[in-house]
Amino acid sequence: MTGAAATGLPAELDRALAELAGRRPLLVASDYDGVLARLRDVPSAAVPEPGVAEVLARLAAVDGVTVALVSGRGVTDLQTTSGLTGPYRWVGSHGAEFDGPLTRELADRRDSLAGLLGPVVAATSGARLEVKPASVAVHVRQVRDPDAATAVLERARSLADSSLTMKPGKDVLELAVTDADKGSALLRLAAELGAAATVYLGDDLTDEDGFRALGASDVTIKIGDGETAAHHRVPDPAGALALLARLADLLG
Repeated sequence: MTGAAATGLPAELDRALAELAGRRPLLVASDYDGVLARLRDVPSAAVPEPGVAEVLARLAAVDGVTVALVSGRGVTDLQTTSGLTGPYRWVGSHGAEFDGPLTRELADRRDSLAGLLGPVVAATSGARLEVKPASVAVHVRQVRDPDAATAVLERARSLADSSLTMKPGKDVLELAVTDADKGSALLRLAAELGAAATVYLGDDLTDEDGFRALGASDVTIKIGDGETAAHHRVPDPAGALALLARLADLLG
């Protein structure tokens, strides 16, 4: 079997990838957690799915193709957790880490926010506070009581200053000290590369900014269920890997 039948991809998605394969420069960008790695209760345990490193390397080796990882994680955390190495572009903190670290002023705002939210999170068993380079995230994935999980997220939201950017996700509320988002980061990177087209894979609410920002000639793919602005969908990280492998085959 060949094509969509061999990969298990929807036929419409397979056709879109085939049409895209001849365009250069091409930007292939992906979120990390929930796409290249399965979601884990402990973020440091979210290692890439088997085969991910190999397929990203194949894609990056194609002339005129740039591979980018676009994540809510800080770049250092993303590189350390993923263990991925290669000629990739790294965009962290939802686009806030693009051309360098935050200013001291923004870092001080982030630290003040962490100090404000720390007691709120500590009072709820299973909740966890994560301080990122450009934001503070309240995680409730391990809170057993759904009402308690909702309450701590609502309390964090109520304490947020109006200048902060709220980025809700799966069992998490992230409060950012900049208004950067994945959509603006993708457009900026595509413009820098002079990209003729962009492929973007994402699974979370913050990836919707990327899906909405890209154009009709780009290929956007939602991983998993839920409403989305993406053009296409695959069910899980295994589907994402099959998609990337199919694209590598087409490009090669």
